Amino acid sequence: METLKVATNNFSDANKLGEGGFGPVYKGVLSDGQEVAVKRLARSSQQGFAELRNEVAFVAKLQHRNLVRLIGFCSAEEKLPVYEFLPNTSLDKILFADPTKCGQLNWERRYKIIEGIARGLLYLHEDSRLRIIHRDLKPGNILLDQHMNPKISDFGLSKLLVDQDRSKESASRIVGTNGYIAPGYALHRHFSDKSDVYSFGVLVLEIITGRRISEFRGSGHRANLQSYAWKYWNKGKALHIVDQNLCGRFQREEAFRCIRMALLCVQENPSKRPTTASVVLMLSSSSMTTPSPSAPGFLIERSRTADSNESTGNSSPEIKNDREGSSISINVVSITAMEPRQ
Repeated sequence: METLKVATNNFSDANKLGEGGFGPVYKGVLSDGQEVAVKRLARSSQQGFAELRNEVAFVAKLQHRNLVRLIGFCSAEEKLPVYEFLPNTSLDKILFADPTKCGQLNWERRYKIIEGIARGLLYLHEDSRLRIIHRDLKPGNILLDQHMNPKISDFGLSKLLVDQDRSKESASRIVGTNGYIAPGYALHRHFSDKSDVYSFGVLVLEIITGRRISEFRGSGHRANLQSYAWKYWNKGKALHIVDQNLCGRFQREEAFRCIRMALLCVQENPSKRPTTASVVLMLSSSSMTTPSPSAPGFLIERSRTADSNESTGNSSPEIKNDREGSSISINVVSITAMEPRQ
């Protein structure tokens, strides 16, 4: 504990990197000069303690270049996991909050980030000795190292799948972040690796467009990001959604392939979404044959009244999915339990 107090200057505000899922995160420098990130559990957070225990149990068993690495853990006085320090913070901050750094995200780097996240997910879903569903994939949980290599972080809500042959399991509660949660999980609490694939698809659309999903809360075809992307795909103008900040400097074939792949990932029916292995192949091969996507899950369309009122902005969005008339209200707070792999 004393070592980490010294490393973080007694957890000073000057060393604070931000707020994690269960408390603040501080930059520290160990006695050997190594830079680290220290998570500190908020004392009032019982939920946070369960998530912290869950995260440490997972990350300690995982080793992949596209996953954040656990350096150590302090259990004296406070529970303090220590992670590798990643100087470029989160994708969320660089892509949306810092215009100066956003300029560093040219197309090549964005494509590299998309590929890296996909490879990290493949490791979680198929290649590690555990089969893990992340359940909260979003830009804020993608950290970037000094070379802009992505690392998936924050495993507090992650879940082990007990039986690899089961296509889905049921959760006692819905957890995650609104906008990235798959339809079947949101409506029926069924989750699988395809739940992460859906979240990945939304995340890829954010990287391509350079726009947050929250920007699309409103009416008409801009009511959500999936609907926005589908609108232009359906018109044969898919590349129209590519971030204007790139000023047209991007690989058109790669961008088109990413948009197609992202729309496949956000399909309503999980069986129509690609596996993570297929996603990695789609990104690495320009010759791979893939199906054309259909309308995404949670597609929001304008009603006829909205179309007629487009000039006045008085539109009435309708949520469409396979279960017409369904709606959701998501409670993103939950406690996950550890389960052994069989």
